[in-house]
Amino acid sequence: MERKKILLVEDNPRDVELTKRALQKANVTNELIVVEDGVEALNHFFGEDGKSGCAVEDCPVVVLLDLKLPRVDGLEVLRRLRGDEKTRFIPIVVLTSSSEEKDIVASYDRGANSFVRKPVRFSEFADAIRQLGLYWLIINQPPPNTVRKK
Repeated sequence: MERKKILLVEDNPRDVELTKRALQKANVTNELIVVEDGVEALNHFFGEDGKSGCAVEDCPVVVLLDLKLPRVDGLEVLRRLRGDEKTRFIPIVVLTSSSEEKDIVASYDRGANSFVRKPVRFSEFADAIRQLGLYWLIINQPPPNTVRKK
């Protein structure tokens, strides 16, 4: 069975640790790749030269993306991932502390699959991560004609 990877794009070390703890608590043992800003996220997929990065079959199966990131913000990362054949079908969950309507609309407008506001209490956060893992890693059926199948 293939080992499904999760990419967490998060610049706050506390939120990274909370996410790791929540995944462990939910018994999600998938490899978690953490990058701290939008440039690192784009380099992960496309490489510094814009042409390398992860191989299609080795790319994460879901991206947990914060919006407020240094260097390149989450909305730009989302736009670039949706604009490329290699990454356009990868599920992207915006996981942010923002509840502003403009951020919700902009996220969906740029192709987010889901918008989740980070709960303040750890128990609620852990439950949200558990549900995200269950849905995107087990229940969700990706489209059969994705680049991954080539």
